[in-house]
Amino acid sequence: MAKNSSKVAIMNLILLLSLLLMVSMAESRQLGIGFGKEETSNPNINCDSVYGAEEGDTCGSVIEKFNLSSDFFLSINPNINCDSFFVGQWLCTQGTVN
Repeated sequence: MAKNSSKVAIMNLILLLSLLLMVSMAESRQLGIGFGKEETSNPNINCDSVYGAEEGDTCGSVIEKFNLSSDFFLSINPNINCDSFFVGQWLCTQGTVN
């Protein structure tokens, strides 16, 4: 019976430590002091003109169509997935990044 009781106590201790670790990680993220890479602030993007993607569009074709540099296009469309446009997706073609 004592062996069984010590196994239960060890399992309870492990569960308690796991719970404390999870709470600690969640709270540190909320306070901005968590582990991992430091988040960078998102630049302020002002989009002056947009284009609705059409079937077959790619980053390259839109860049060429509007005579943009790839760096500029990607800076004014920071969350773009060049491998997967959808028809009607709004793409910024003119703007500024602050």
